[in-house]
Amino acid sequence: MKKRIVSAFSLVCASALIFDFCLDSNKNIQSASDAKASLTAGAIAAGTVNIASLDAISVTDSDAIATAKSLGDIYGYNNLGICNVSEGNLNIRESAATDGKLVGKFPANAGCEIIREEGEWSYIKSGEVEGYVLTEYLLTGQEAWDKAVELAEYVATSKTGGLRVRAAGNTESEIIYMLAEGEEIAILDNTQNQDWIKVDVDGDEGYVSAEYVDVDLSLRTAMTLTEARYGEGVSDVRSALCDYALQFVGNRYVWGGTSLTNGVDCSGFTMQIMAKYGVYLSHSSRAQANEGTKVSTSELKPGDLIFYGKGGSINHVAIYIGGGQIVHASNKRDGIKISNYMYRTPIKCVRVLYD
Repeated sequence: MKKRIVSAFSLVCASALIFDFCLDSNKNIQSASDAKASLTAGAIAAGTVNIASLDAISVTDSDAIATAKSLGDIYGYNNLGICNVSEGNLNIRESAATDGKLVGKFPANAGCEIIREEGEWSYIKSGEVEGYVLTEYLLTGQEAWDKAVELAEYVATSKTGGLRVRAAGNTESEIIYMLAEGEEIAILDNTQNQDWIKVDVDGDEGYVSAEYVDVDLSLRTAMTLTEARYGEGVSDVRSALCDYALQFVGNRYVWGGTSLTNGVDCSGFTMQIMAKYGVYLSHSSRAQANEGTKVSTSELKPGDLIFYGKGGSINHVAIYIGGGQIVHASNKRDGIKISNYMYRTPIKCVRVLYD
Protein backbone atom coordinates (compact mmCIF):
# COMPACT_ATOMS: atom_id res chain seq x y z
CA MET A 1 0.00 0.00 0.00
CA LYS A 2 1.06 3.54 -0.55
CA LYS A 3 0.04 6.96 0.64
CA ARG A 4 0.26 9.95 -1.64
CA ILE A 5 2.56 12.64 -0.42
CA VAL A 6 0.45 15.49 -1.78
CA SER A 7 -2.04 15.95 -4.60
CA ALA A 8 -0.16 16.66 -7.84
CA PHE A 9 2.89 17.03 -5.60
CA SER A 10 3.04 20.73 -6.39
CA LEU A 11 3.90 21.81 -2.87
CA VAL A 12 7.06 19.79 -2.44
CA CYS A 13 8.21 20.34 -6.00
CA ALA A 14 8.62 24.05 -5.39
CA SER A 15 9.80 24.54 -1.86
CA ALA A 16 11.62 21.38 -0.84
CA LEU A 17 12.98 19.70 -3.96
CA ILE A 18 14.76 21.07 -7.01
CA PHE A 19 14.03 19.26 -10.26
CA ASP A 20 15.98 19.42 -13.50
CA PHE A 21 12.77 20.65 -15.07
CA CYS A 22 9.40 21.92 -13.88
CA LEU A 23 6.21 22.64 -15.75
CA ASP A 24 4.27 25.89 -15.48
CA SER A 25 0.48 26.09 -15.62
CA ASN A 26 0.62 26.32 -19.42
CA LYS A 27 2.81 23.17 -19.63
CA ASN A 28 5.84 25.05 -20.89
CA ILE A 29 9.10 23.50 -19.74
CA GLN A 30 11.31 25.84 -17.74
CA SER A 31 14.90 25.47 -16.68
CA ALA A 32 15.57 24.54 -13.07
CA SER A 33 16.94 28.00 -12.31
CA ASP A 34 13.92 29.76 -13.84
CA ALA A 35 11.59 27.43 -12.00
CA LYS A 36 13.34 28.02 -8.70
CA ALA A 37 13.10 31.76 -9.19
CA SER A 38 9.44 31.75 -10.15
CA LEU A 39 7.90 29.17 -7.86
CA THR A 40 7.05 31.08 -4.71
CA ALA A 41 5.32 29.74 -1.63
CA GLY A 42 2.21 31.62 -2.69
CA ALA A 43 2.14 29.92 -6.07
CA ILE A 44 2.66 26.56 -4.41
CA ALA A 45 -0.15 27.11 -1.95
CA ALA A 46 -2.42 28.13 -4.82
CA GLY A 47 -1.75 24.76 -6.45
CA THR A 48 -0.71 26.20 -9.80
CA VAL A 49 2.52 24.20 -10.15
CA ASN A 50 2.68 20.80 -11.84
CA ILE A 51 5.39 18.26 -12.56
CA ALA A 52 6.89 17.83 -16.01
CA SER A 53 10.11 15.95 -15.40
CA LEU A 54 10.67 12.82 -13.39
CA ASP A 55 14.45 13.08 -13.39
CA ALA A 56 16.33 12.37 -10.18
CA ILE A 57 15.58 14.79 -7.39
CA SER A 58 18.01 16.30 -4.93
CA VAL A 59 17.73 18.42 -1.85
CA THR A 60 19.89 21.49 -2.31
CA ASP A 61 18.71 23.85 0.37
CA SER A 62 17.89 22.97 3.99
CA ASP A 63 16.06 26.28 4.33
CA ALA A 64 13.80 25.22 1.45
CA ILE A 65 12.92 22.06 3.33
CA ALA A 66 12.09 24.07 6.43
CA THR A 67 9.92 26.40 4.35
CA ALA A 68 8.11 23.46 2.82
CA LYS A 69 7.49 21.87 6.19
CA SER A 70 6.21 25.14 7.62
CA LEU A 71 3.42 25.13 5.03
CA GLY A 72 1.99 22.10 6.83
CA ASP A 73 1.01 18.59 5.74
CA ILE A 74 3.45 18.66 2.84
CA TYR A 75 3.98 14.92 2.56
CA GLY A 76 0.44 14.06 3.53
CA TYR A 77 1.68 13.92 7.12
CA ASN A 78 1.98 16.56 9.81
CA ASN A 79 4.24 14.52 12.09
CA LEU A 80 6.04 12.08 9.84
CA GLY A 81 7.50 8.80 11.03
CA ILE A 82 9.42 6.24 8.96
CA CYS A 83 9.63 2.58 9.93
CA ASN A 84 13.29 1.88 10.71
CA VAL A 85 13.78 -1.87 10.84
CA SER A 86 16.56 -3.68 9.00
CA GLU A 87 14.18 -6.21 7.42
CA GLY A 88 10.68 -7.57 7.63
CA ASN A 89 7.80 -5.73 9.28
CA LEU A 90 7.22 -3.89 12.54
CA ASN A 91 4.23 -5.11 14.53
CA ILE A 92 1.40 -2.61 15.07
CA ARG A 93 -0.55 -3.41 18.22
CA GLU A 94 -3.91 -2.46 19.62
CA SER A 95 -2.40 -1.51 22.99
CA ALA A 96 0.98 -0.18 24.14
CA ALA A 97 2.34 -3.57 25.19
CA THR A 98 4.42 -6.29 23.57
CA ASP A 99 1.57 -8.75 24.12
CA GLY A 100 -1.05 -6.38 22.70
CA LYS A 101 -3.32 -7.68 19.96
CA LEU A 102 -1.80 -7.33 16.50
CA VAL A 103 -3.71 -5.01 14.20
CA GLY A 104 -1.27 -4.63 11.33
CA LYS A 105 2.24 -4.90 9.95
CA PHE A 106 4.43 -1.86 9.25
CA PRO A 107 6.95 -2.55 6.45
CA ALA A 108 10.51 -1.27 6.60
CA ASN A 109 10.78 2.27 5.17
CA ALA A 110 7.02 2.84 5.15
CA GLY A 111 5.56 6.16 6.35
CA CYS A 112 3.12 6.98 9.12
CA GLU A 113 1.52 9.86 10.98
CA ILE A 114 2.71 9.92 14.59
CA ILE A 115 -0.39 10.90 16.53
CA ARG A 116 1.03 10.77 20.04
CA GLU A 117 3.75 9.22 22.18
CA GLU A 118 3.13 7.18 25.30
CA GLY A 119 6.36 6.28 27.06
CA GLU A 120 8.38 4.01 24.80
CA TRP A 121 5.42 3.61 22.42
CA SER A 122 4.02 5.77 19.63
CA TYR A 123 0.42 5.69 18.45
CA ILE A 124 0.48 5.93 14.65
CA LYS A 125 -1.79 5.91 11.62
CA SER A 126 -0.46 4.43 8.39
CA GLY A 127 -2.75 3.67 5.49
CA GLU A 128 -5.82 1.98 6.95
CA VAL A 129 -4.08 0.91 10.15
CA GLU A 130 -3.92 2.66 13.53
CA GLY A 131 -2.12 1.35 16.59
CA TYR A 132 1.01 1.31 18.71
CA VAL A 133 4.61 0.67 17.69
CA LEU A 134 7.82 0.90 19.66
CA THR A 135 9.23 4.39 19.11
CA GLU A 136 12.80 3.09 18.95
CA TYR A 137 11.97 1.63 15.53
CA LEU A 138 10.80 4.94 14.04
CA LEU A 139 12.73 7.68 12.32
CA THR A 140 11.26 11.03 13.35
CA GLY A 141 11.84 14.75 12.90
CA GLN A 142 14.41 15.94 10.35
CA GLU A 143 15.75 12.41 9.94
CA ALA A 144 12.33 11.19 8.82
CA TRP A 145 11.89 14.08 6.37
CA ASP A 146 15.31 13.44 4.84
CA LYS A 147 14.55 9.73 4.52
CA ALA A 148 11.18 10.45 2.90
CA VAL A 149 12.91 12.36 0.11
CA GLU A 150 15.07 9.30 -0.52
CA LEU A 151 12.23 6.77 -0.38
CA ALA A 152 9.36 8.52 -2.14
CA GLU A 153 8.37 6.98 -5.45
CA TYR A 154 6.56 8.54 -8.38
CA VAL A 155 3.17 7.02 -9.09
CA ALA A 156 0.36 7.66 -11.53
CA THR A 157 -3.19 7.16 -10.28
CA SER A 158 -5.95 6.47 -12.77
CA LYS A 159 -8.66 9.15 -12.79
CA THR A 160 -10.99 7.06 -14.92
CA GLY A 161 -12.22 3.50 -15.21
CA GLY A 162 -10.78 1.51 -18.08
CA LEU A 163 -7.53 3.49 -18.27
CA ARG A 164 -5.70 2.22 -21.33
CA VAL A 165 -2.07 1.21 -20.94
CA ARG A 166 -0.51 1.16 -24.40
CA ALA A 167 2.63 -0.41 -25.82
CA ALA A 168 3.86 2.98 -27.02
CA GLY A 169 3.10 6.63 -26.33
CA ASN A 170 0.41 7.17 -28.95
CA THR A 171 -3.25 6.31 -29.48
CA GLU A 172 -2.49 4.02 -32.44
CA SER A 173 -0.42 1.57 -30.41
CA GLU A 174 -1.68 -1.70 -28.90
CA ILE A 175 -3.66 -1.62 -25.66
CA ILE A 176 -1.92 -4.02 -23.30
CA TYR A 177 -3.88 -3.41 -20.09
CA MET A 178 -7.02 -1.74 -18.84
CA LEU A 179 -6.82 -0.28 -15.33
CA ALA A 180 -9.63 0.52 -12.93
CA GLU A 181 -10.23 4.00 -11.53
CA GLY A 182 -7.97 4.68 -8.56
CA GLU A 183 -5.37 2.12 -9.61
CA GLU A 184 -1.85 3.24 -8.72
CA ILE A 185 1.10 2.35 -10.95
CA ALA A 186 4.81 3.15 -10.81
CA ILE A 187 6.17 5.77 -13.18
CA LEU A 188 9.34 4.99 -15.10
CA ASP A 189 9.78 8.15 -17.19
CA ASN A 190 7.86 10.98 -18.83
CA THR A 191 10.67 13.31 -19.85
CA GLN A 192 10.55 12.52 -23.57
CA ASN A 193 6.90 13.26 -24.20
CA GLN A 194 4.90 15.29 -21.71
CA ASP A 195 1.60 13.96 -23.10
CA TRP A 196 2.44 10.32 -22.30
CA ILE A 197 3.92 8.76 -19.16
CA LYS A 198 5.94 5.55 -19.16
CA VAL A 199 4.74 3.21 -16.41
CA ASP A 200 5.41 -0.20 -14.89
CA VAL A 201 2.42 -2.54 -14.61
CA ASP A 202 3.40 -5.71 -12.79
CA GLY A 203 6.80 -5.75 -14.45
CA ASP A 204 5.56 -4.82 -17.93
CA GLU A 205 6.34 -1.41 -19.41
CA GLY A 206 3.63 0.66 -21.00
CA TYR A 207 2.37 4.19 -21.55
CA VAL A 208 -0.63 6.09 -20.21
CA SER A 209 -2.02 9.42 -21.29
CA ALA A 210 -1.05 12.14 -18.82
CA GLU A 211 -4.55 13.58 -19.22
CA TYR A 212 -6.14 10.68 -17.37
CA VAL A 213 -3.82 10.26 -14.38
CA ASP A 214 -2.75 12.18 -11.31
CA VAL A 215 1.01 12.26 -10.75
CA ASP A 216 2.22 12.15 -7.16
CA LEU A 217 5.07 11.05 -4.97
CA SER A 218 4.17 8.26 -2.59
CA LEU A 219 5.44 6.44 0.48
CA ARG A 220 4.54 2.88 1.40
CA THR A 221 2.14 2.45 4.29
CA ALA A 222 1.20 -0.29 6.75
CA MET A 223 -0.68 -3.45 5.89
CA THR A 224 -3.78 -4.69 7.63
CA LEU A 225 -3.48 -8.17 9.06
CA THR A 226 -5.47 -9.42 6.09
CA GLU A 227 -2.89 -8.00 3.68
CA ALA A 228 0.01 -9.20 5.82
CA ARG A 229 -1.37 -12.73 5.78
CA TYR A 230 -2.58 -13.07 2.22
CA GLY A 231 -0.63 -10.39 0.36
CA GLU A 232 -0.99 -6.70 -0.36
CA GLY A 233 -4.15 -5.71 -2.16
CA VAL A 234 -6.10 -8.88 -1.32
CA SER A 235 -9.80 -8.15 -0.99
CA ASP A 236 -11.91 -8.83 2.07
CA VAL A 237 -13.91 -11.39 0.09
CA ARG A 238 -10.82 -13.38 -0.82
CA SER A 239 -9.42 -13.31 2.70
CA ALA A 240 -12.81 -14.28 4.16
CA LEU A 241 -13.07 -17.18 1.72
CA CYS A 242 -9.64 -18.47 2.73
CA ASP A 243 -10.43 -18.13 6.42
CA TYR A 244 -13.66 -20.04 5.86
CA ALA A 245 -11.90 -22.83 3.97
CA LEU A 246 -9.26 -23.17 6.70
CA GLN A 247 -11.96 -23.87 9.29
CA PHE A 248 -12.39 -27.34 7.81
CA VAL A 249 -8.75 -28.44 7.89
CA GLY A 250 -8.59 -31.88 9.47
CA ASN A 251 -12.07 -32.95 8.36
CA ARG A 252 -12.61 -36.17 6.40
CA TYR A 253 -11.95 -36.92 2.77
CA VAL A 254 -14.77 -38.93 1.19
CA TRP A 255 -14.73 -39.71 -2.53
CA GLY A 256 -17.85 -38.19 -4.09
CA GLY A 257 -18.67 -36.39 -0.85
CA THR A 258 -20.04 -32.85 -0.63
CA SER A 259 -20.24 -32.28 3.14
CA LEU A 260 -17.59 -29.98 4.59
CA THR A 261 -18.14 -31.53 8.02
CA ASN A 262 -18.87 -35.18 7.21
CA GLY A 263 -16.66 -35.66 4.16
CA VAL A 264 -15.80 -34.20 0.76
CA ASP A 265 -13.55 -34.99 -2.13
CA CYS A 266 -11.32 -32.36 -3.75
CA SER A 267 -13.87 -30.86 -6.13
CA GLY A 268 -16.65 -31.21 -3.58
CA PHE A 269 -14.54 -29.10 -1.22
CA THR A 270 -13.88 -26.31 -3.73
CA MET A 271 -17.49 -26.44 -4.93
CA GLN A 272 -18.90 -25.95 -1.42
CA ILE A 273 -16.41 -23.26 -0.39
CA MET A 274 -17.02 -21.23 -3.53
CA ALA A 275 -20.78 -21.62 -3.30
CA LYS A 276 -20.79 -19.74 0.00
CA TYR A 277 -19.43 -16.74 -1.93
CA GLY A 278 -21.80 -16.96 -4.86
CA VAL A 279 -19.62 -18.99 -7.24
CA TYR A 280 -21.28 -22.23 -8.37
CA LEU A 281 -19.02 -24.93 -9.76
CA SER A 282 -19.45 -28.44 -11.11
CA HIS A 283 -18.58 -31.42 -8.92
CA SER A 284 -15.61 -32.35 -11.06
CA SER A 285 -12.04 -31.04 -11.02
CA ARG A 286 -11.76 -31.45 -14.78
CA ALA A 287 -14.94 -29.45 -15.34
CA GLN A 288 -13.96 -26.75 -12.82
CA ALA A 289 -10.73 -26.16 -14.74
CA ASN A 290 -12.88 -24.77 -17.57
CA GLU A 291 -15.24 -22.71 -15.42
CA GLY A 292 -13.12 -19.63 -14.92
CA THR A 293 -10.31 -17.54 -16.38
CA LYS A 294 -6.89 -19.11 -16.74
CA VAL A 295 -4.06 -17.33 -14.85
CA SER A 296 -0.36 -18.03 -14.45
CA THR A 297 1.23 -19.07 -11.16
CA SER A 298 2.81 -15.61 -10.93
CA GLU A 299 -0.67 -14.05 -11.05
CA LEU A 300 -2.19 -16.22 -8.33
CA LYS A 301 -4.30 -14.57 -5.66
CA PRO A 302 -5.79 -16.19 -2.55
CA GLY A 303 -9.07 -17.79 -3.58
CA ASP A 304 -7.86 -18.88 -7.02
CA LEU A 305 -8.01 -22.56 -7.96
CA ILE A 306 -4.97 -24.71 -8.76
CA PHE A 307 -5.32 -27.94 -10.70
CA TYR A 308 -3.06 -30.97 -10.69
CA GLY A 309 -3.00 -34.17 -12.68
CA LYS A 310 -1.11 -36.98 -14.31
CA GLY A 311 0.07 -37.04 -17.85
CA GLY A 312 -1.62 -33.73 -18.54
CA SER A 313 -5.03 -34.99 -17.41
CA ILE A 314 -6.51 -33.03 -14.47
CA ASN A 315 -7.52 -35.08 -11.46
CA HIS A 316 -7.20 -32.81 -8.43
CA VAL A 317 -8.09 -29.24 -7.43
CA ALA A 318 -7.08 -27.00 -4.50
CA ILE A 319 -7.66 -23.44 -3.28
CA TYR A 320 -4.68 -21.12 -3.17
CA ILE A 321 -4.49 -19.29 0.19
CA GLY A 322 -1.39 -17.16 -0.37
CA GLY A 323 2.18 -17.53 0.83
CA GLY A 324 2.81 -20.40 -1.59
CA GLN A 325 0.22 -22.61 0.13
CA ILE A 326 -3.02 -24.36 -0.74
CA VAL A 327 -5.87 -25.92 1.21
CA HIS A 328 -7.44 -29.04 -0.29
CA ALA A 329 -9.24 -32.28 0.38
CA SER A 330 -6.22 -34.47 -0.17
CA ASN A 331 -6.84 -38.15 0.57
CA LYS A 332 -8.42 -40.55 3.05
CA ARG A 333 -5.38 -40.50 5.33
CA ASP A 334 -4.90 -36.73 5.56
CA GLY A 335 -8.36 -35.41 4.85
CA ILE A 336 -8.54 -31.64 4.30
CA LYS A 337 -5.05 -30.26 4.71
CA ILE A 338 -2.66 -27.41 3.91
CA SER A 339 0.18 -28.07 1.46
CA ASN A 340 2.81 -26.21 -0.50
CA TYR A 341 1.25 -25.36 -3.85
CA MET A 342 4.24 -26.97 -5.61
CA TYR A 343 3.89 -30.29 -3.82
CA ARG A 344 2.94 -31.45 -7.31
CA THR A 345 3.51 -29.53 -10.50
CA PRO A 346 0.36 -27.51 -11.26
CA ILE A 347 -1.23 -28.14 -14.62
CA LYS A 348 -3.51 -25.13 -14.64
CA CYS A 349 -4.54 -22.16 -12.47
CA VAL A 350 -8.02 -20.65 -12.77
CA ARG A 351 -9.72 -17.56 -11.35
CA VAL A 352 -13.41 -17.97 -10.59
CA LEU A 353 -13.72 -15.20 -8.01
CA TYR A 354 -13.82 -11.67 -9.44
CA ASP A 355 -13.58 -8.80 -6.98
